[in-house]
Amino acid sequence: QVQLVESGGGLVQPGGSLRLSCAASRSIFRFRAMGWYRQAPGNQRELVAMITSGGSTNYADSVKGRFTISRDNTKNSVYLQMNSLKPEDTAVYFCNLAPDPLPNQWGQGTQVTVSS
Repeated sequence: QVQLVESGGGLVQPGGSLRLSCAASRSIFRFRAMGWYRQAPGNQRELVAMITSGGSTNYADSVKGRFTISRDNTKNSVYLQMNSLKPEDTAVYFCNLAPDPLPNQWGQGTQVTVSS
């Protein structure tokens, strides 16, 4: 079983920045594509960014140009740099494999709240 631990969320004003981190307990992700997902109240969980094992990235239209995903395979970690944050980015953010996440391996997530 893989444990995923997300961190780095918080309260930020519109236009601000946050950097999220995700650490996996095993190196299972080293050769797999990883992604950041988010779930806002009343909404389904959505994939917002993914990165392949080779470093190719893909983003949802809603975050393109503002978010940057990266990974460090030596640390079994993936990161999400979020700039120019908007209130509609408010959600709980999770990491997992992408685009097909491990269904029973979701972590606790990290809350991001964008508000003035």
